[in-house]
Amino acid sequence: MRPDWRTRIALLADLVVNLLLPWLVYDHTVAGWDERGALLWSALPPTLWSLWELSRHRRLDAMSALVLAGIALSLLAMLGDGDSRWLLVRESLVTGAVGLVFVLSLLWRQPLVSRLALATAARQSPQQRDALQARLELPAVQRVMRGMTLLWGGGLLAECTGRIWLAFHWPVARAVAIGPWISYGIMALLAAAT
Repeated sequence: MRPDWRTRIALLADLVVNLLLPWLVYDHTVAGWDERGALLWSALPPTLWSLWELSRHRRLDAMSALVLAGIALSLLAMLGDGDSRWLLVRESLVTGAVGLVFVLSLLWRQPLVSRLALATAARQSPQQRDALQARLELPAVQRVMRGMTLLWGGGLLAECTGRIWLAFHWPVARAVAIGPWISYGIMALLAAAT
């Protein structure tokens, strides 16, 4: 099924708010607020977008949760006097932690992807949850779920590692402009692979 025009507009708005606006805000505020202040100001558009999406849909999606967790890390970073480059990787630190949980969940009988799939099915109906639970007992399905868990965990850890490297090896302005594209690209690749 082809996406309708509303879906395309929503995707375009999401990309503008989360990719273009943070760079524009950073670029226009760095002269008056220094790097640290400009990085904090650049978090404002995605923050407001996430809060608006939360109030509109009355649920928190994964991307909004990452943004809000990143904002919490930003507020903690404001209290310290550390390197402002850590503000560049605030969401990626959360992503890296989630990736680590994915990888560590491979030690469980049901890895994280299986648990997330069950939770999604349970929201639909008890019958769907039970049907999925029965399929998750099949060895082939278990291998697929473990593979997907490893894929997502490795991908999220790679995103975190890449953004940290980028933040500490490239100029801040370039990292602000390119970093979100890397994150969205990795997430798109993971979603496509799934």
